[in-house]
Amino acid sequence: MPRPSPPPLTCLPLGEQPQRRLPQLFIGLALYGFSLSLMVRASLGVNPWSVLYEGLEHRTSLSFGTISAVLGALVLLLWIPLKQPPTFGTVANIVVLAYSSDLGLSLLPQHLGLPARAGLLVGGVLLNGLSVAVYVGARFGPGPRDGLMTGASTATGRSLRLIRTVVELTVLALGWLLGGTVGVGTVLYALAVGPLTQFFLPWFAYRSGAGRAAGAAAPEGGSGRGASARSAPHGRLRSRILKACSDGPPA
Repeated sequence: MPRPSPPPLTCLPLGEQPQRRLPQLFIGLALYGFSLSLMVRASLGVNPWSVLYEGLEHRTSLSFGTISAVLGALVLLLWIPLKQPPTFGTVANIVVLAYSSDLGLSLLPQHLGLPARAGLLVGGVLLNGLSVAVYVGARFGPGPRDGLMTGASTATGRSLRLIRTVVELTVLALGWLLGGTVGVGTVLYALAVGPLTQFFLPWFAYRSGAGRAAGAAAPEGGSGRGASARSAPHGRLRSRILKACSDGPPA
């Protein structure tokens, strides 16, 4: 069975097919939060923002999920001077990730052997790539951290790649200084999550009526825009996701 063509990622109104899109959004965010808890319990390194959450967890009495929610809300405040409007998906990202990551950490055992931890790490990275495709594919808008990068890129005129690199390296360094776990998992996440998300996204992206009609009209051979998107380097995927709502809903 051939893979579907790469989907559009622009943000859609909340009222469009909510019975179809809302469950996908919440399932994707819940899986994303659980994937973070898998990587934390692996203790082999996590993604940059989770390194910061871990570091703050060591320094405060707050839980991992609570810290992610607090930082998500603080990051959201930075959207105001950047004139980046939040969406329903932005708020859902903060709330669902906090509860699902804390639930996962409460269910998963600690101090496992290396083989089990390696399995948790690989499973966490795979689930993370899948979950990003699921919740981004619902097209409710970016989370607070991605929206910060989108807004900063628009406000400064710098590329999304540069803004993302600066932000995530800063977050990673700060989290490491606070005692967060940096290791092979951090590298594996950085290398694998983009290709994984790109692989899964065509199956999970919701298509509006206009989008389905355009897809049906595309040549089966995959020529044109769809083919060029498939052959683009996977690093462009992150830029597409970050820019998903920067131009507003489609006309």
